[in-house]
Amino acid sequence: MKALIKGFSRITEAIAASMLAAIFGIFLLQIVLRYFFTPAGWTLELIGILWVWVIFFACAFTVREADHVRFDIIYLSVSRRTRTIFALISAAALVIGMLYTLLPTWDYIDWMKIRKTTTVKNPFTGNKIPMRDVFSIYAVFIVAVAARYAWMFFDISKNGPPKTELEIVVEAMHEEEANSSEGKEK
Repeated sequence: MKALIKGFSRITEAIAASMLAAIFGIFLLQIVLRYFFTPAGWTLELIGILWVWVIFFACAFTVREADHVRFDIIYLSVSRRTRTIFALISAAALVIGMLYTLLPTWDYIDWMKIRKTTTVKNPFTGNKIPMRDVFSIYAVFIVAVAARYAWMFFDISKNGPPKTELEIVVEAMHEEEANSSEGKEK
């Protein structure tokens, strides 16, 4: 199971990195077109579309919980049992909030099918892209975040709250001390 998750994580990281590389490449193309040829408006729109996709895709699939900015002064100052309660409440609130907004959000995204991109066309059909397709990644983001925090809720209820960075550092220091004292004994 861990190998499957790691493989999925690598694939999503590659997709997000590819989108960022495409943004950079299109940006460079935009500069070349502007200064040496005729400016192309589609480059700005495509960069905007890719930016929306890379933000929500990466936040849904590649950004780890530890990568988020936290204001955890109160969380770190309470007992492990209280941290468990805080973590369970937070995970449940995120799941409920995401699922509560899913249907109204999808309703709006679906309504956006009547609007189309201004200059970017589907390379296969030649038609302008419905804005529903552009913003559909937000619905994927909502479902992925809700699933992630639902999993986290059950994991916390089973194993307790995740270790804080301070606890991880202290454990690493103790492990390093133990390894160095074993080396001295030999």
